[in-house]
Amino acid sequence: MLKTFPLGGVHPKENKFSAGKKIENIDLPKIVNIPISQHIGSPAQAIVAKGDSVKVGQLIAKSTGFVSANIHSSVSGKVLKIDKVLDLSGYKQTCIIIEVENDEWIESIDRTKDLVNNLDISIEDIKNKIIENGIVGLGGATFPTHVKLSIPPGKSCKHLIINAVECEPYLTSDHQLILEKADEILVGCKLIQKVVGAENVLIGIENNKPDAIKLLSEKAKNYSDIEVHALKVMYPQGGEKQLIKALIKREVPSGGLPIDVGCVVQNVGTAFAIYEAVQKNKPLIERVVTVTGISVSNPKNILTRIGTPSDMLIAAAGGLPENTGKIVSGGPMMGKALANDSVPITKGSSGILILPEEKSSRPEHFNCIRCGRCITVCPMGLEPYLLKNMAVVSMFEDLQKEKILDCIECGSCAYTCPAGEPLLDYIRLGKANLNKILRAKKS
Repeated sequence: MLKTFPLGGVHPKENKFSAGKKIENIDLPKIVNIPISQHIGSPAQAIVAKGDSVKVGQLIAKSTGFVSANIHSSVSGKVLKIDKVLDLSGYKQTCIIIEVENDEWIESIDRTKDLVNNLDISIEDIKNKIIENGIVGLGGATFPTHVKLSIPPGKSCKHLIINAVECEPYLTSDHQLILEKADEILVGCKLIQKVVGAENVLIGIENNKPDAIKLLSEKAKNYSDIEVHALKVMYPQGGEKQLIKALIKREVPSGGLPIDVGCVVQNVGTAFAIYEAVQKNKPLIERVVTVTGISVSNPKNILTRIGTPSDMLIAAAGGLPENTGKIVSGGPMMGKALANDSVPITKGSSGILILPEEKSSRPEHFNCIRCGRCITVCPMGLEPYLLKNMAVVSMFEDLQKEKILDCIECGSCAYTCPAGEPLLDYIRLGKANLNKILRAKKS
């Protein structure tokens, strides 16, 4: 029997239209807008100014604290200005705007395709490379990786878990990355393992990717402590807590972190980025982005420079279909609708999903019929309908007691609600307001 988490979950249509599409490059944009905040934590501080010339891989914004990340230029050219630009949040954020002139890289980056498997490197040097090269989690949360790899005093890591699940419908960027960069990913896994001191590495992949499972399993035979596990196709299989429960049958306590049960979880794309940072001295200046949708004529997986406008990727996939109703950054379950099609690609951009009009509007909203489906599918064992009602009337103390902060915002409740209740919207609002209150109390 395939491994999975025991509580809740849904199985939306997979719609992996870009599966098997090789990673492609596209022409460089004429101008890139590179946000100085592409991570959880403090924004970086720009260290370039209008008129400066920059090269690919050059540091252009420096981290401003422990929970922050460096930003590097993804192109070579001239800084036009530093200004506010609309990003995927729907708000204007500070960006370094660069006019592209050529494709000159800094000399310290190893641009060869040769595999480097040098594990004879100190933990401190690995960490420093991760910090210097601005590596963040590529699974969506964009948490600065060096922070996540810093084990708190009194804690220890037994299992390094690599999330190669990619359970969001439509998205295939991680899947294709595995097929094309399996050796590099495994070296990245070993580097992470060395830093956290884990006894073994467990790689979880949903069973709808048999080619990736077979390839990684074969290559993992070269390492005695790396295991590849096929998982049941079930959303949100890729949630950290769900993945831990599926692989080692341990439950992260309420309000806790994976390290509380001896685990560190990293995305497979992050493992590859760490390989490139440590073995190739390459900053995080590009990533694979899936461009897809039911009406998209040529779905693709595109290696994209950070700061590239989204419309360039859409054009490469055949252009915007006439029946387009919504453009989403990410997948349909946890992604965010874009305000326009020129929003820049960032480190956290896993996909661009184009939805037709009939799939992009909210369902008609009725009163809750008390069917309990939202409770049945919640992978955290919460009561979404109750949290929504409490959030509406600002019962923040009760929201905390009902563990609203445990919600992983997977959207399973809203997906399954027959009354079309905007459950996740209200839960997010409740979480945001509760967090504000808790931060105010601490200060």
